[in-house]
Amino acid sequence: MGWMEKRTEIKKYVPPIGMRLIKTGIAVFLCFCVNMLRGDADVVFYSHIAAIYCMQDSVAETKKNAVNRAVATTVGALCGLVTLLLFPSLAIETMTERLMHGVVISMMVIFVIYTTVVIKQRDTAYFANVVYLSIVINNITNNPYLFAWNRFLDTMIGIVIALLVNSARLPREHNGNILFVAELETALLDREKKLSGYSRVELNRMIAEGAKFTVSTTHTPGGLTELLKDVKLNYPVIVMDGAALYDIQEKMYVRSYVMPNSKAKEVMELLRTHRMNWFAHVIIFDMMVIYYQNTQNVVYNHLVKELRSSLHHNYVLGELPEEEDVVCLRVIDRTERIEALYQEMEKSGLQLKMLKYDAEKYPGHTFLEIYDHSAMKENMISWLGEMLETDEVITFGGAEWNYTHTIAPNDSNRMVRLIRKKFEPLKGFGK
Repeated sequence: MGWMEKRTEIKKYVPPIGMRLIKTGIAVFLCFCVNMLRGDADVVFYSHIAAIYCMQDSVAETKKNAVNRAVATTVGALCGLVTLLLFPSLAIETMTERLMHGVVISMMVIFVIYTTVVIKQRDTAYFANVVYLSIVINNITNNPYLFAWNRFLDTMIGIVIALLVNSARLPREHNGNILFVAELETALLDREKKLSGYSRVELNRMIAEGAKFTVSTTHTPGGLTELLKDVKLNYPVIVMDGAALYDIQEKMYVRSYVMPNSKAKEVMELLRTHRMNWFAHVIIFDMMVIYYQNTQNVVYNHLVKELRSSLHHNYVLGELPEEEDVVCLRVIDRTERIEALYQEMEKSGLQLKMLKYDAEKYPGHTFLEIYDHSAMKENMISWLGEMLETDEVITFGGAEWNYTHTIAPNDSNRMVRLIRKKFEPLKGFGK
């Protein structure tokens, strides 16, 4: 294993400290400072808990948690105050008195939960009871008003500090005239097909603030649903290695480079001479329809059974209709047979683009994807850049293509830092 691979493996297990962690620490420290200014008169613990709970990946999530915590604190504090006022001298010395104390508090816990249901804030029930119990169980003063108010104030201080810290931003410019394109398989996801927490948070934040970011992948749109669930993309994605551009939000194909029906028929005839079966990918009314054939090929049939179980693909048993052009012809067979087919197709003069890769689930077999020669990744990236009226296109990926930045495996964090540097430089430091 080379130094670069060792470095990326270390990064995989030692993730960077993200801004959420740093901001949480800052918020906790500021709670200490505020408590000192108040003369250390109260329990700073409640401020800390509120600040840690409210501090989230984004300002929007922080505001949501802050509102929930504020509602919970208000309900819990009011119910705690009512309990202290109604039972100011409830002794808890004898066994009977302790049982009565438990009954009263337990009944009020039910009331607290019921109150959150009535005001349609069920998610706040847990924290409302945390505040309530902290008041009625820990009360050591003779002034229930002051005690309930201090617990309420302690929590609200933590909420406000979390909001202020998470909303704080250095003065930065936003360059919305740059299109960032990341190769899904080599730049965005690690070997386990996951996105790091830092990359997820920062990408989603920059996308929300106007960054023109999208991905390029060899997958069909149907194969992206699970892989991209953590990234809130606003722009179309380049799929099938540049053959199509798909709008995830609108669920429609914006553009495609297809193989004319006549050329597809020539390729299929060549496949027949080699006694091979194929999957013909066709776009019909913004749906990817995949035609397949009857065959005795065990591997092919097993693949059909596996793929047809997906809810994101439309498989049809039958021949390619005469009027339909083809986005991709996909073949699987023994590696030596695919190699022979590949060599013959290169000499056929049909002007095709072909991709070969190992079929990991089927040892000794290889996939071959056949596209029209126009289905080039650079063509689609260039067209997308023009459609979005960008002045610059920056690409990220592995070493197998001419990307602007080559990204090592498991190093999506480096890609995100490069995007941040270009998209939001500090004001006064230039773009």
